[in-house]
Parts: sequence; structure tokens; C-alpha cells
Amino acid sequence: MKYYVARFNIECKPELLQIARELLSASACEAGFEAFEDTETGIDGYVQRQLFDKNALDNALQEMPLDGVRVTYDVAEVEDQDWNAGWEEEGFEPIGVSADFIVYDAKHTDMSAFAGNDGVRRVFIEARNAFGTGTHQTTRMILRRLLSMDLHGKSVLDCGCGTGILGISASLLGAGFVLGYDIDEWSADNARHNATLNGVDNMEVLLGDASVLGGVKERFDVVIANINRNILIADMSAFATHIKPGGVLILSGFYESDVTMLTRSATENGLVLHDVITDEEWASASFRMK
Repeated sequence: MKYYVARFNIECKPELLQIARELLSASACEAGFEAFEDTETGIDGYVQRQLFDKNALDNALQEMPLDGVRVTYDVAEVEDQDWNAGWEEEGFEPIGVSADFIVYDAKHTDMSAFAGNDGVRRVFIEARNAFGTGTHQTTRMILRRLLSMDLHGKSVLDCGCGTGILGISASLLGAGFVLGYDIDEWSADNARHNATLNGVDNMEVLLGDASVLGGVKERFDVVIANINRNILIADMSAFATHIKPGGVLILSGFYESDVTMLTRSATENGLVLHDVITDEEWASASFRMK
């Protein structure tokens, strides 16, 4: 996945620097930025190249509600790299989503140690270069939602599937067919690899953004998307087009403060808000198609 980095320089009194960083991060999120690092004089922000909108960023910065602060920035391309190389080497500890559903790091786990049926469902994820292992709040919230649903025989669409953890989990929970897609070629390949690793043979993965759904005729019982707010809003009509009447849309990847905006977009596309759950500042909303 190709990114730009915006190096933001903040000029203000020292006591205002941290709050300025926080407000700047929130403003940049409005313009599609999805990751930030503190620097000595401000922050570095990262945005997918195809999502970068300079006008939207400039407008968001102009509306920053803090006097006595001046922000300047420059933008550069980020060299393609394996973002998770160091993290992959360390791996992650097993994640207990529930008492009988656990996510394991496939690279650092002896899968043969779990032969036999002890009543615990296990997902093994090898994260090559894709987001989604169950360590993040947004992923865990969707997994908990899936665990609470009857997915037997249901069709599931996993939008921006990353490692494939959500679609794979849906299959292991009884889904009859799962379709995933991701704009990142590494992620799409990773999702296919993880599906095979978990013995999932009813999941297909397409390469591309929501536009690939133009070639998909099926409507799905459940649509899940764990993506940032701006992409969720931009793709809402595509999600709605592919949900069966009475079907469920599960969203996460955004803050609790974004729920109103997302609900408005969903409502405009014929969806009705069912509920909202939160984990720290993160939120997940579910909707039903009329």
C-alpha cells in the first residue's frame, strides 16, 4: 500500500504543544489520515496516496479550534516497505475474544499442539503486511459481534479484509460463503494464505477497492467493514447495494465521535441503526437494511 507522509510543524507555546498535536491529529483524520507519530516539533501523519486531498486537509487545519498555534507542513512519498517487519518478528500473544474463541499468531505457535476437539475455536493469523490480528479494539468488537450472531449458512462480505481475520472467523462460525476484498495486493494474498492456513475453503478474496463490487451480483446477509471513517462514508452506497433486505451491516474503524456522521450516511442509503458499542475511544455500529 502506498502512502504519503505529511510532516507537520507546530509553532506555539510549549504548554500548548501536546493539545495542539491532539487537535491536529483529529483535524487530519477528517482529511483521510490514519496514523500519526509525535515528533519534536509536531507530528508526522500518514495517508494512502489515493486518498490524499490537500484542499480537505487545508480546510480542516483552518478550522482547528486553538488560538496562538501556527501549523505548517510538507508532504513526501513514503518508500514502500514492510510496515510490520519488526512487529512480525516479535509476534503477539494469544487473544481471547471469548472463553472459547482465541486468536493465535501462526508464525510463533505450534498449531499441531491443538489437535483434537476441546470445544475451543482457534484462528491462526500470519500477519505478513496487513492490519488485523485481533489486537486492536475495532477488530475485537467486530469479532464479538460475530460470535453473538447465528451465521450458519449465511453469506458474508468482508470489506477491506486485511489479514482476513473477520471473514475467516465468520466461516469458522458457520457462514456458508464469504467474499473479501482489499485494495492492497499484499493484504489480499495474506488473506488467501490465512484462509488456507485455517482450513477455510469457502472464502474468496478479490483485489481492489469497493469498485470491485460492481462485478458482484450477489447480495449478502452480513456485510462487515473495519476501515477508517472517510472510506466507510465514501463506500456506504456500495455496502448498501450488496446487503439483502433485513441484512446486517457491521462497521468499525472509527471513533465514538464519528457515529453521528456515519449514521447519517447509512440512513441516506436505506439502513437503520441497530446499536453502537465502544471500547475506549473506538466504536462499532450495526445497521439493518429495511
